[in-house]
Amino acid sequence: MTIMQRVFWLIATLGNIIALSLYVNQSSVASTLLLAFTLCYTAIGSYDLYISPHTLNKLYPVVAYLRYFLESYRVEIQQYFIANDTEEKPFNREQRSLVYQRAKNIRDTIAFGTQRDLLEENYLSLWHSLSPKHLSDDVKRITIGGPDCIQPYDAAYLNISAMSFGSLSANAIEALNLGAKHAGCYHNTGEGGASPYHLKHGGDIVWQIGSGLFGCRTDDGRFNPVTFEKMAAKPQIKMIEIKLSQGAKPGHEGVLPKAKITHEIAMIRHIPMDKDCVSPAVNPECTTPIALLQFVKTLRELSGGKPVGFKLCIGNPAEFLAICKAMLETNILPDFITIDGAEGGTGAAPVEFSNRLGMVCLEGVYFVHNALVGVGLRDKIKLIASGKTASSFDLLAKVAMGADVVNAARTMMLAMGCIQSRHCNTNQCPTGIATQDPARSHAIDVESKSERVKNFQQNTLKSFYELVGSMGLDNPNQLTPNMLKRRSPYGLLISSGSLVAPLAHNALLTGHTQDSAWTTWWQQCSAVQFYCEDTYVLTPAEFKPPHEC
Repeated sequence: MTIMQRVFWLIATLGNIIALSLYVNQSSVASTLLLAFTLCYTAIGSYDLYISPHTLNKLYPVVAYLRYFLESYRVEIQQYFIANDTEEKPFNREQRSLVYQRAKNIRDTIAFGTQRDLLEENYLSLWHSLSPKHLSDDVKRITIGGPDCIQPYDAAYLNISAMSFGSLSANAIEALNLGAKHAGCYHNTGEGGASPYHLKHGGDIVWQIGSGLFGCRTDDGRFNPVTFEKMAAKPQIKMIEIKLSQGAKPGHEGVLPKAKITHEIAMIRHIPMDKDCVSPAVNPECTTPIALLQFVKTLRELSGGKPVGFKLCIGNPAEFLAICKAMLETNILPDFITIDGAEGGTGAAPVEFSNRLGMVCLEGVYFVHNALVGVGLRDKIKLIASGKTASSFDLLAKVAMGADVVNAARTMMLAMGCIQSRHCNTNQCPTGIATQDPARSHAIDVESKSERVKNFQQNTLKSFYELVGSMGLDNPNQLTPNMLKRRSPYGLLISSGSLVAPLAHNALLTGHTQDSAWTTWWQQCSAVQFYCEDTYVLTPAEFKPPHEC
């Protein structure tokens, strides 16, 4: 018998006798409360001992609930009382504080020096110049739109990444879109479709078409060109993005739990309410590289020539090269490609998929940039990086590795007041952002939260331009991967890159590649299918022959 079982029997017997005796003889408030306590303790303990299916309850009657209570607040306890400013994941206290400060337009400086270990392995840094520059306004926008695009779009360097209505509440979506309007950036709808809340305030929209084809699907889940053309014609929709995969769960279907599906969401997505909304792992219109590009062409024509691209998390490199081969064979090019990093977030994902699949954003951007250079198409296609951007340095690092513009999602949520409670998949978000509970979501003030989104975006960009200027550059497009320094395991600084060498213009077409990895992947891939067997053995650069480094 455990100690708490002995305590239970002591209270259930002697405790009840003493409490009842005091109540009969004194009948005071204290004796009444004591009797109520012993009786409740006895009832709960009896349930735990004889009925409860939980082992902890049987061994530790009543007090086991204290463990469950504390466990339910474990994240908050660790976040507020235990973790230091730089050790939490996915966003530490330093990163969250920076977002909050910039969103509120208050002081964002630090005192007494950095808390970071500047000699830490893999620590990223920059070399500044003794001749800092000031960036003019004419270098602060990027035009997205290739040769076949009739309605190109001028994008900001930092934009709001894909977050669906359904995953986020209506007020949160409204605040994001109004914030995008004030900031002069675009707002990606996420795969849940362009809801009335995305369109209400007039902020620029990137309409994401996921594998569920929400907003342009037939009853059987296939593409509906009529409903697509009607929505794409709206002037607020500036670009269309086909989602192939996302960094937080590549190769896995998306799930919106039925607890979060309201009648309104069901109408917008054209789905039933009585079961979880599952987006298939493969877009039914994009089952091969050639089919993907044909879909790009179809959407561009139906939208009246607006920029059309696709989003993916890079996995097997040869499979992205298969898309490059299809571009060359069909002469159909996307206007942009969004590279989502494996560090990206989502409302719900299997642990193994979030933790173990895909390239991180910087690696993925570096690879895609070089692949497009190698097939001679880089100047015709813009790259958008998506994955953990809390500071201007995060933004700069992605641009340096090859991105043209950057999307941020979770930090835009933080700007609205998200506290990283990680309850996005429960419909019980404590800040009303990632929930469909009206009592919670109505607490979000759209006007004030949109102002915070705008402030975060603009203050981060201001710092970004200052950071670029501090390196002696007067245009972000002058950033290159070698400018991003990484601390090696040997304690020295090295230029950032990858296990594969950068490519020269048209190198894959001429066969002039210095790295056997590129050659192997290019020979393996085919325009008629995505899958390529992963056979190439990656080795550290220091173990490669000189001609391959």
